[in-house]
Amino acid sequence: MSLVRWDPMRELEEMADRLERVVGHPLFRRTNDGKETLTVPDWVPAVDIVETPGEYLVTAALPEVKKDDIRVTVVDGILRIGGERTRVKEEEGRKFHRMEQAYGRFVRTFAVPDEVDGAKVQAEFKDGVLTVHLPKTGKPQPKTFEVKVA
Repeated sequence: MSLVRWDPMRELEEMADRLERVVGHPLFRRTNDGKETLTVPDWVPAVDIVETPGEYLVTAALPEVKKDDIRVTVVDGILRIGGERTRVKEEEGRKFHRMEQAYGRFVRTFAVPDEVDGAKVQAEFKDGVLTVHLPKTGKPQPKTFEVKVA
């Protein structure tokens, strides 16, 4: 019989690796001096989730985000909404006095109920609002689906 030393940091690293696979980006990153820092998205858009008798609706406020910069996927029961909002550059004759809006990459992930048919998920983007329709079917759908944003 051999004795195995318990390493709580190893378990934390394994948990972070599993969470990274769900979230889609690393939770920790190394700085130039070798230290690890927690990785957070540049900004997090506001999201509403509403259930109707026939579907779940997820709406995300994405002002000034281009449709081509949005990616929506359903992978193994996880809805992932990601993209990027680019910062407006200062130009000749324009000087910014205050910039309160967040810019950069964003990722939001949500567990999808088993009754949602991932193959029939649809998304539309209009007036800075992304709406994702998750239709109910009553059957588990554990496959991977790419969702086109209309």
